[in-house]
Amino acid sequence: MRGRRKLGRGVAVVGAGMSKFGMFSDKDSKYLFAEAFNEMLSTVDKGIDPKDIDALYLGNFTNDFFVHQGHWGPIISDLLGLTPKPATRTEGACASSALAFREGVFAIASGFYDVVLVGGVEDMSKRNTEEVTQGLAMAASPYEVKVGFTFPGVFGAIATAYFAKYGASREHLMNVTIKSHNNARLNPKAQFNVSIRDIMNQRIEKAKNKGEPIPAWRDEKEFLSDTRANPVVAWPMHLYDCCPISDGASCVLLVTEELARDFSDNPLYVVGIGQGSGKGLHAKEDLTYFEATRYAAQEAYELSGLKPEDVQIAEVHDCFSIAEIIHLEDLGFFKPGEGHKAVAEGLTRLDGSKPINTSGGLKCKGHPVGATGTGQLIEIWKQLRGEAGERQVPIKDLRIGAAQSLGGTGGTCTLTILERR
Repeated sequence: MRGRRKLGRGVAVVGAGMSKFGMFSDKDSKYLFAEAFNEMLSTVDKGIDPKDIDALYLGNFTNDFFVHQGHWGPIISDLLGLTPKPATRTEGACASSALAFREGVFAIASGFYDVVLVGGVEDMSKRNTEEVTQGLAMAASPYEVKVGFTFPGVFGAIATAYFAKYGASREHLMNVTIKSHNNARLNPKAQFNVSIRDIMNQRIEKAKNKGEPIPAWRDEKEFLSDTRANPVVAWPMHLYDCCPISDGASCVLLVTEELARDFSDNPLYVVGIGQGSGKGLHAKEDLTYFEATRYAAQEAYELSGLKPEDVQIAEVHDCFSIAEIIHLEDLGFFKPGEGHKAVAEGLTRLDGSKPINTSGGLKCKGHPVGATGTGQLIEIWKQLRGEAGERQVPIKDLRIGAAQSLGGTGGTCTLTILERR
């Protein structure tokens, strides 16, 4: 019988940077990562000489397909002037940079390195929607691909199963969408920093200016219920339930705990980290949970000695609105079947008891898949350091935050817990 898992050395985050997420015809992966890296350098309170970085771990899903270029570890290392230091690319679909973070933590905890750069990048907008869908489907189970499942279809099936088991409805998905857009409206790095009400009012104003019939939407839910404004993608998933095609990069600087105060006045410490793997859709006993997330959560909570109720704020992998609801339950924040009710009651809003996806999440902040994992951790970094601006949560003594990433149809899931001391 094994003992409790533990890290050989403590690990701290002392810097974090992210490019703006969006669709950029004039920016490539190198430009985007340089943007993120330069911002990261500016956040290291006491400065960092890039020459002191021992290694790079870079998450990238499939720029091989999106821009016909692979081998991104050394390409980015060369860009930043880190050569001949080692550079390793990690791939776990949408959890790729979460895996880079995990590998960086282990590299420091083992005692082999003291200062490690981890991050991720993806450049998706140079392909059309059909091609991006094809590229993303490379992360699905071969059985799913064979019968024509794309990710909207997969999560449509998951949502249908959840509705049938727990009595949820499309209105519960709308609650997630409205909350996410309200948060993203306050995030200058978000791809869609606009609320659903703002979008609705823009549509009404446009109709007026064109002399067209004025839509009679009274509120956001009437707007989201109108299939002309919010068409079906894969029922019950509609357009505003789905994350966008995105370009972007993100990175964080990790150091051994003993050196943390040499770099930062306010470092964050890695107290929990976990990873799990999961079955394809065809082999799952129940579509309403992700076994990989539950396993990753168990590892992270065990390592940290914390419980779900100790986590004050979290970023979860809301590639589709139903995913956020399921992750809330798999992470133990709410009981199975209670996640949709928690969102409806406002518990996950910025001013709620368990703020979730304060950045706007993947749904609105954007989802450049290779950059998403560390991008989520950067939101936790900002919140725990009190640097989130207008979207700063009003929790007193905010100390514990977590980020959960999911790759494929649940084949790879991670949970990372950070603490401010």
